[in-house]
Amino acid sequence: MPRRRAYRRQATLPRAMATRDYCNPVYPGYFADPFVWRVGDEYCAIGTGRPEAAGAVAARDHPAVFPLLHSHDLVHWEPRGAALVSLDPAHGNAYWAPEVVQADGRWWLYYSVGDDDRRHQLRVARSAAPLGPYVDVGALTDPDEVPFAIDPHPFRDADGRWYLFHARDFLDLEDDAGREVRAGTALVVSPLEDMTRFGAQARVVARARCDWQRFADARTVYDRVFDWHTLEGPSVLRHDGRYWCLYSGGCWQDASYGVDFLVADHVLGPWSDAGAEHGPRVLRSVPGQVEGPGHCSIVTGPDEAPWLCYHAWDTRRDARRFCIDPLRLGPRGPRVEGPSWTPRPAPRRAAGSS
Repeated sequence: MPRRRAYRRQATLPRAMATRDYCNPVYPGYFADPFVWRVGDEYCAIGTGRPEAAGAVAARDHPAVFPLLHSHDLVHWEPRGAALVSLDPAHGNAYWAPEVVQADGRWWLYYSVGDDDRRHQLRVARSAAPLGPYVDVGALTDPDEVPFAIDPHPFRDADGRWYLFHARDFLDLEDDAGREVRAGTALVVSPLEDMTRFGAQARVVARARCDWQRFADARTVYDRVFDWHTLEGPSVLRHDGRYWCLYSGGCWQDASYGVDFLVADHVLGPWSDAGAEHGPRVLRSVPGQVEGPGHCSIVTGPDEAPWLCYHAWDTRRDARRFCIDPLRLGPRGPRVEGPSWTPRPAPRRAAGSS
C-alpha cells in the first residue's frame, strides 16, 4: 500500500480487526524502544533497530535509520522501511530511542546519536508525513556541555505548551535538597521554546535512590569508579489532573530492568517516587518467560483505552522484541496486567465505530 493511501479512512474494517486474541511479541523482528502513535484509526511504530543500537549504521543519502511499522489494529504489524536519513559519521553511528509527534503542520522525530555509550546528543528531524522520510534539522544538546543525553520524550500539556523529558548523567551524590541519591543516569525535563529549541533550563524529575535501579557495580565512567544507577525511557501522560511519568530503571541487559512511575501535580514537578523502593510496579521480569521489560510508550487503542507498548528480551536473549498490554489508570497509579506471554483479548473497536 502506498504510504499516502495508508491514512485514508477505511470503508470497511480490515480482516485483522476480527482478531479476538493476541500474544506477545506482536512483531517477530528486533524492535527495541518501541514508540507507537495513532494517526486516525491506524497506527505507526518506530524503534531502535539492531544496527543502530550497535553503532553499525553507515552514512547514506536515503532513510536508513530507525525501523518503521504500520498497523490497523495494534496487533498485526507490517514493516515500512526506515525513518531517518543518517548523519555524517562524525556524529556517531549509534542511534537510539526515537519518538515522533505532530506540531505546526509537521511531524517531528526526536532521538539521540553518539559515538559510544558516554557521548550522546539529542537531535530533532522533520518530515511532512508521519512515516517520513525525516531529515535532521539540528541538535538540542551539545556533548561538550552535556556529554550523555538520551531517550527524548516530547510531551504537550493541556495548554498547548511542549516539554522534552529525557535522561542525562549525574555524578554528585546529593540532590538540590541535600538528600542522598545515587550516581548515574537520571531524568530531567526541559520546556521547549519551539520544536527545535529548549526554553528554560532543565529541571530534575528524578534521581535514582533504590537498589533495583542499579546498572552496574564499580563501573568506570568519566575516569572515575561508581556504583552506577540508571533511570531512563520516560513516558508521560496526564490523567485526572495529575501527571504520571513512567520510566525504566536498572540494567537493560538483565532481569533487573523494569518500569516504575512518578507522579506530580505540575509537569515541571516536584515529582514523587514514593513506593519505588519496593521495585518496579508497572512491569518487571517474569523468570523463564519475560526478561527485562521496559522502555515503554502509551497509545490509545482501537478500544479507546490506553495500551502500554514496550520491549522485552526473548527467552533466548537474541533480541528485544515489541510487546503490548492494556494499561490501567487508578488512584494508586498506572498498572499493567503483565508482562504477558500467553494469548489475551486483543483491543477491538466498539460495534459501529469507524
